[in-house]
Amino acid sequence: MPKMRTNRGAAKRFTRSGSGKIRHARAYHRHMLTHKSATKKRQQRSKSTIQTGDRHRIARLLPYC
Repeated sequence: MPKMRTNRGAAKRFTRSGSGKIRHARAYHRHMLTHKSATKKRQQRSKSTIQTGDRHRIARLLPYC
């Protein structure tokens, strides 16, 4: 049986936490930051976990993570 391949696009976007949950960076934090409030920018810096409905699909893209 051949090895499973990791989806390289997903590997660059998702990481697994110590407890096994899949984490990702939040959107809307790359450009045009001058009109966004400091509260919104501060909250966007933190990582977020994947929703439960998407967990199975993302886990299939990262078999060795």
